[in-house]
Amino acid sequence: MMTLEDFLDHVNAGRLIEGGSEAHDFMHGAAQEAMRTLAELNGAYCSPDEVRALLSRLTGREVGESVTVFPPFHCEFGKNLRLGEGVFINMGCRFQDTGGISIGDGSLIGHGSTLTTLNHSMDPARRADMEPAAVTIGRNVWLGANVTVVPGVTIGDGAVIGAGAVVTKDVPADSVAAGVPARVIRPTGFNA
Repeated sequence: MMTLEDFLDHVNAGRLIEGGSEAHDFMHGAAQEAMRTLAELNGAYCSPDEVRALLSRLTGREVGESVTVFPPFHCEFGKNLRLGEGVFINMGCRFQDTGGISIGDGSLIGHGSTLTTLNHSMDPARRADMEPAAVTIGRNVWLGANVTVVPGVTIGDGAVIGAGAVVTKDVPADSVAAGVPARVIRPTGFNA
């Protein structure tokens, strides 16, 4: 029987989640647990302390008092999500954290942003297979509204991502990126 630790070792090593496998079944079971917690978070008003308590249950680790999340918030797994100190996540964000999402201290995530960490197989016969790849958001990053970050992307410390951007490649520290697909358009002018 697969444990959470086994599953996290599997996906954090970037190993394939085969459709119908033990890992696939574990992922779906964990999603049910996450949905129960998120139903509480999104179903009625929660104080900031209640939000953090539910996020701690969702992630399986203590969420610091300096973290602020404005519901609704959606996350399909929860146990592979790490939030640094002072992180702010605005309303309507969607995190697919099965493959791992890490958000560094002081980062701001604009409303409606989507962070994804799984790709399906390109082979139609294997389409149910999923390839995990972590998303890493550095410290003091600002994602504008409705930004999408695809699997495997790292955004460096101090970077700014323009509203509506689709980030398909790593973004260096202290740079501004925008567009679809996002491209670096200039430095921020500030060094972290």
